[in-house]
Amino acid sequence: MSDVLTKICDVKRAAVAKRKQRVSLAEVEARAKASSPTRGFAKALSAKADAGHYALIAEIKKASPSAGLIRADFDPAALARAYAKAGAACLSVLTEEDHFQGDDAHLRAARDAVSLPVIRKDFMIEPYQVIETRAIGADCILLIMAALTDAVVAELESCAIQFSLDVLIEVHDEAELTRALKLKSSLIGVNNRNLKTLVTDLGVTERLAALLPKDRMLVAESGLKTPADLARMARCGAKRFLIGESLMKQNDVEAATRALLTPEGVHA
Repeated sequence: MSDVLTKICDVKRAAVAKRKQRVSLAEVEARAKASSPTRGFAKALSAKADAGHYALIAEIKKASPSAGLIRADFDPAALARAYAKAGAACLSVLTEEDHFQGDDAHLRAARDAVSLPVIRKDFMIEPYQVIETRAIGADCILLIMAALTDAVVAELESCAIQFSLDVLIEVHDEAELTRALKLKSSLIGVNNRNLKTLVTDLGVTERLAALLPKDRMLVAESGLKTPADLARMARCGAKRFLIGESLMKQNDVEAATRALLTPEGVHA
């Protein structure tokens, strides 16, 4: 792990330490246990895919290290409603503050506005964050293999299962995929963006898709901008997609999302 990802995780460790000082683990656990039932993130994706449609995880993201400020008129609830109307299966909401201008409140607002399941998009490095994820109302967490050792990722996955959260395991190369397949979670996200260099290549999903066992569910992530991109990913077996930046930049998010999902045929 190096470069951009290392810097983000270093900042995250300090941020988590401050959060733990403000809210004790016991309090976070109490909030998590009092949260409303999870909505079934993986189940919602499968329902769309099994019906022959593209299963979209539509991302709500204000900024990123690669793009800077993505959307100035940022309204998580309005964006959530637009995505839901356009046919998204799930939402992804950035809560990382220092590099993505995210906030826990963004996730709460988005989830309260619709009935779709939501993944908390952040950099998970310890169990406190997993329990915190349940406490703020999310239905799924992201675990990035490039940022975690085998022991830590297994601990975080176990904690997520304990708190009824689905898990999206993110990989970028063959070595990370091999490690991810030792875990229990069926959702495997292939990030076409190298988090160390921020270079994007759709060929990453095409290469790794061939190595994915049939009992795992492939989610193609990053660099997906057009119906042709989705059709290309579908040809290698991807039916589930995580897309944010290209949609967040559009004036009419609902229309752009609908156009992305339909023009070239959802049975590609």
